Amino acid sequence: MSISIPVTPVTGDAELPEQVEVVVIGGGIVGTMTALTLAERGIPVALCEKGVIGGEQSGRNWGWVRQIGRDMAELPLAIASREMWRGMNARIGAETGYRETGIAYAFHSEAEGAPWIKWRETARAHGFDTRQLSAREAAAAFPGMNPAKPLAGAILCDSDGRAEPWLATPAMAEAARRAGARVLTNCAVRTVETSAGRVSGVVTERGRIGCSQVVLAGGAWSRLFAGNLGIDFPQLQVLGTAARVTGVEGLGETAFGARKIAFRRRLDGDYTIALRSANLTPILPDNFVLMREYLPSLLGSWRDLSLRFGMSFFEDLRRPRHWAGDRVTAFETCRTLDPAPHLPNIRKAMAQLAEAFTPFASAKLVTAWAGVMDVTPDSVAVVSPIATVPGFFIASGCSGHGFGVGPALGEMAADLVMGRRPAVDPEPLSIRRLRPALA
Repeated sequence: MSISIPVTPVTGDAELPEQVEVVVIGGGIVGTMTALTLAERGIPVALCEKGVIGGEQSGRNWGWVRQIGRDMAELPLAIASREMWRGMNARIGAETGYRETGIAYAFHSEAEGAPWIKWRETARAHGFDTRQLSAREAAAAFPGMNPAKPLAGAILCDSDGRAEPWLATPAMAEAARRAGARVLTNCAVRTVETSAGRVSGVVTERGRIGCSQVVLAGGAWSRLFAGNLGIDFPQLQVLGTAARVTGVEGLGETAFGARKIAFRRRLDGDYTIALRSANLTPILPDNFVLMREYLPSLLGSWRDLSLRFGMSFFEDLRRPRHWAGDRVTAFETCRTLDPAPHLPNIRKAMAQLAEAFTPFASAKLVTAWAGVMDVTPDSVAVVSPIATVPGFFIASGCSGHGFGVGPALGEMAADLVMGRRPAVDPEPLSIRRLRPALA
């Protein structure tokens, strides 16, 4: 199966296990890190991915590992995850591309910088500090900047970093297998079985796996899967486009974001770029069902979102919402969400980058891709047991933040499954804040 990103291939296990303790659904970074953590602790676990490991948003994001700009509910998780990224290459014995290069958000006026200054003050009150750069300091920190387009300042987090999405998650999956996890690719889980009121197994397209606990880390597919179990998990899809460009020299290592542009240096020396905040959302039936809950986000953090109406609305409308375990599901008919990139956004990004930084004037487009983010109403992930189905957990809704915080999210999910108290308070990520009846 060919997809638009060069994710490192992971060959799944040939045999289906009859019984494990935990089944993790979804081979993105959150599901993979959950499986890795459980396997390292000696818990029998199977990781089931309907397509390829890291084939969807976990392999398509910008590769930023950031604490800067996080919601205060997520900031402790981001800090914990940064610590885990620092030791990840040694932990899994493989290259993830992680480098601690810093991430900066820059602004061209006081008004544009006001939200970042406010965030910095709030973060300092929570014990986390960043550097505020003056216009002169920002110009020195970012060589190659067009002097005709000076910055008013920037906020810089030196301990933020970057990693390579198409390397990291597959390497984590291989480490999970070495630790004892069963890794099953092209193996969609169709549904969850219960006995005596709690989880007793899953039905996959290849057969049944007995288990006592299930973690749903299905990314953009989580709402559909949970709905078949009678769980109303609020989640919408947002499409982001990014690109790789070559021929750019002299910009330094720090990742950079401003009101409309973003870039970061890659391990191969090229740059990943994007038109910041210029995301699209397909209009699907769930948009109307959940619109009231999402209005505050649409008017706030997702205010630059563009709506797109197309055939996907009718395809989704025809899609079954409930099915039995002997039915072929949408998870098998669509192995990988591989949307076409929105090239006008890439052209705008390249033009604006060339205007802001003279080295980008020589940039040449190598490739572009798009990914589907799973977005909750408050843009904060859910990692939580679901009270209506004992033994069932959701670790999803990362809202475009999952790659950076994925290691800590996976550890939190593993802790909850094992009945441990997570190192980071899980309450801000509980389903309780969105669906009290499920907590």
